[in-house]
Amino acid sequence: MATARVRYQVRLLDLHAHLFQVTLSIAEPAAVQRLSLPVWIPGSYLVREFSKNLQRLQAHQGNDKVALTQLDKCSWQAECDSRKPLLLRYEVYAFDNSVRTAWLDASRGFFNGSSLFLQVQGQEQAPHALELLANAALAKWQVATGLTPDRIKNNGFGSYIATNYEELVDCPVEMGNFWSGSFLAVGVKHRFVVTGAPPSFDGARLLADTQRICEAEIRFWHGGKAGKRSRSKAPHSNYLFMLNAVGDGYGGLEHRNSTALIYTRKDLPRLSNPALDAGTGNSSAAAASDGYVTLLGLISHEYFHTWNVKRLRPAEFSAYNHGRENYTQLLWFFEGFTSYYDDLLLRRAGLIDDKVYLKLLGKTINQVLQTPGRKVQSVAQASFDAWIKYYRQDENTPNATVSYYTKGALVALCLDLSLRQQGKTTLDAVMTALWQRCQGGPMTEDDLCRVIADLSGRSFAPELARWVHGTADLPLKQLLQGQGISVQEEVAPLAQRLGLRASEGSAILIKTVLRGGAAEQAGFAAGDEWLGIEVGPVKASSQWRLTSLDDLLLYAGTASKVGALVARDKRLYKLNLTLPKASSSWRLALHDKQLAGQWLDQASTP
Repeated sequence: MATARVRYQVRLLDLHAHLFQVTLSIAEPAAVQRLSLPVWIPGSYLVREFSKNLQRLQAHQGNDKVALTQLDKCSWQAECDSRKPLLLRYEVYAFDNSVRTAWLDASRGFFNGSSLFLQVQGQEQAPHALELLANAALAKWQVATGLTPDRIKNNGFGSYIATNYEELVDCPVEMGNFWSGSFLAVGVKHRFVVTGAPPSFDGARLLADTQRICEAEIRFWHGGKAGKRSRSKAPHSNYLFMLNAVGDGYGGLEHRNSTALIYTRKDLPRLSNPALDAGTGNSSAAAASDGYVTLLGLISHEYFHTWNVKRLRPAEFSAYNHGRENYTQLLWFFEGFTSYYDDLLLRRAGLIDDKVYLKLLGKTINQVLQTPGRKVQSVAQASFDAWIKYYRQDENTPNATVSYYTKGALVALCLDLSLRQQGKTTLDAVMTALWQRCQGGPMTEDDLCRVIADLSGRSFAPELARWVHGTADLPLKQLLQGQGISVQEEVAPLAQRLGLRASEGSAILIKTVLRGGAAEQAGFAAGDEWLGIEVGPVKASSQWRLTSLDDLLLYAGTASKVGALVARDKRLYKLNLTLPKASSSWRLALHDKQLAGQWLDQASTP
């Protein structure tokens, strides 16, 4: 193993008990050595208390046991002989099948270093090493990680090195009997591993489509034309996609040269089966399904983060503090602008057409316009409050908050179209100039404002003050129409017209009552079970059982008011519901193909 003063060894201790065993060796400990486990993972802004899964922590120097004093929920202290190596051993329970923590069972192992690796305080910048020990019973298992190999076997087990603790914990590890494929994108090596794929999985199509995404994004940031063979200027020499295909799931978490993804396996691209697909149109050459497009958008989003948040990052994130919340008001830029470009670059890569792109954009617009919280919270406040609001959603979240993902994407849209219609520059140019100004490192909102002013010839500070720090609606319709996109208003879904969000099955369960809507005015509350309605005057009324919201249209007839029969805390209530007039949602359509093409087709220049 390469020389490293801090070394970790990970053993798959017990698959059925979901336990990793970690051995930490510190060659030159401090006389009073402090250690801590992160409480959060960058990219997911919530204190998750990873130390709750740590157990059986012990320390030794040679044959002598070293006493450990716990200082707080995630920190320990060892008083030891600084002339002797300090060895710590502990177990980590791993049973969170997400992209954020760790998982271990008989079919798969996965971990982020922030869930497993104690931080040796005072030696964070020293070289770190990791050894992954193979289990003899798992001969077919493989390893995939973005860490730099030192001495590894063909299956990937063995030793890896990291320049410091930050690099170590920013390279998750996937283990198991997974599918694997690779490709080059503008000279950069990429590997894609998929766990849990069904027999119908079309890996070749996923690789080809992901390659187009990666090429489009490398060229977005560093220039170059499609089809041109050139060496990449990308900040990474290799990249790893790790996809956990599950029965139902969605998520991704970005890392410096890799990303962990979780997605529904039924939406993976499928091989054609002549015996089963006859007449269905299902084949590897068929148009992408909505679910597969969503997966491609997720891949595009996480890969864009390689530049926008992993390197170009908020100044407050220049050095992460793993022991507490790290606050910034800029998530609207790093998540929102990434959300703007993820689907737009699918369009520019030729993976979706104008119609599909406008459908996706319209969905984002409607999500924001149908959120009352947009009038309450600015997108800058939403960024700062992510720790207590975005990641801790409840029944009141849509009324009190706005998503820095969706509204941030619309801020990017408004800025891009404003710059284009002014005629001097584009948001594409702003992003690449910002990368150069900040040298692919920490940035502030002032950096963004200065780059915009330099390229456009005027300050956009007033617009950003309204769009980012205010709560007024964005000038979406005007800007879209100015770019050749027509905005057509259609009747909104019934739930939105009623002002509620509900689950439907054998009954209607109210999840959220939206501020100012008909349901709130009638007295509905989250948790209510909407059983039925009473229609007509009291003496001649008729009662009807509801199992879906569409039943309301069936049984209300021409009535403008109904009695809503609900169950709440085992008691029955009748609420006087005034049926609302039709509200609208937006549908975008291409009006001027040439004008819109100047935006949708434009490739970034160096």
